[in-house]
Amino acid sequence: MDQAADPSDPVERLRRIALALPEVTEKVSHGEVAFFCRRQFVMLDEHHHRPEHDPPRLAAWCAAAPGMQAELVGSDPGRFFVPPYVGHRGWVGVRLDEVDGHGPDWDEVAEIVTDAWRHVAPVTLRRRLDADAAPDD
Repeated sequence: MDQAADPSDPVERLRRIALALPEVTEKVSHGEVAFFCRRQFVMLDEHHHRPEHDPPRLAAWCAAAPGMQAELVGSDPGRFFVPPYVGHRGWVGVRLDEVDGHGPDWDEVAEIVTDAWRHVAPVTLRRRLDADAAPDD
């Protein structure tokens, strides 16, 4: 991470969350910052995809387990949405900008990004993350 990067910047916060997970790499995919663990699991949406149709937004598109997209979008359609291109595969869009005067819940964003990583990561890496998170006895 760039030493001059602003840690309060939403893109930097997303980057720190994603890159803290095992074997994650950052690449540009389709003109946007994206994160991979062998397969893509998060893509930034700085709204270049359909600016003429939708209001501007800053969001992340995240891989999700079956049913998670409907659960999140149903719980808060202002914060979560079905993203174009990957929404039909169950991915969920997560707003990273302010909605109705409130910024994102970064703990929730971290959980969604971690779940997205778990959705694509090999079982050996998922076990490693679980072992690292287990309390010492």
